[in-house]
Amino acid sequence: MEKLVELTESMKRCELKDKVDLRICQFKKLGKAGVDEIFKELCFCILTANFTAERGMMIQEEIGDGFLHLSEKELAKKLKTLGHRFPNKRAEYIVKARKNKDALKQILGSGKNEAEIRGWIDKNIKGLGYKEASHFLRNIGFENLAIIDFHIIDILADHDVIERPKTLTKKKYIEIENVLKELSRKTGTTLAELDLYLWCAETGKILK
Repeated sequence: MEKLVELTESMKRCELKDKVDLRICQFKKLGKAGVDEIFKELCFCILTANFTAERGMMIQEEIGDGFLHLSEKELAKKLKTLGHRFPNKRAEYIVKARKNKDALKQILGSGKNEAEIRGWIDKNIKGLGYKEASHFLRNIGFENLAIIDFHIIDILADHDVIERPKTLTKKKYIEIENVLKELSRKTGTTLAELDLYLWCAETGKILK
């Protein structure tokens, strides 16, 4: 883990820190927006499951308010035109998620801790497991959940911090999240910041 600590610390000392800080500020600003903007970010995270964040961002920009009112058939057609891998299934998930929009607003403002809110999303929003629920919450300003995708697993495994899991069960997810919490503590970062640093170290990019 010490090599990853050194890597993160070195990244914090360069111009990358300003980019990470800016992105975190953008996340927090979005979290204070209205429920419709927050719901559109939820839709983005539904789209990125087994897809790329960059193409998900492009589709999110193209569809915009369409996430709020397009029928399942219309949305699926638009997703297909825009090149999503799973247009029908993602359209189904998004339209179903609309029914929970008010409940989502309530849970986000309930004062429950981040893990409890993630658990609610995992249970009630079809198409979002722990990873994408964590992704969504990070993107609206929550700071203490890990987004464990193959990029993060790769960098942890390559530095011999974890063994690469064959499958990512909820139990294994929490185990790896606890490892990242320790790395977060040692580097003086939140998990939200740490994810951006590690993702950049692995991919060379800061997205969302």
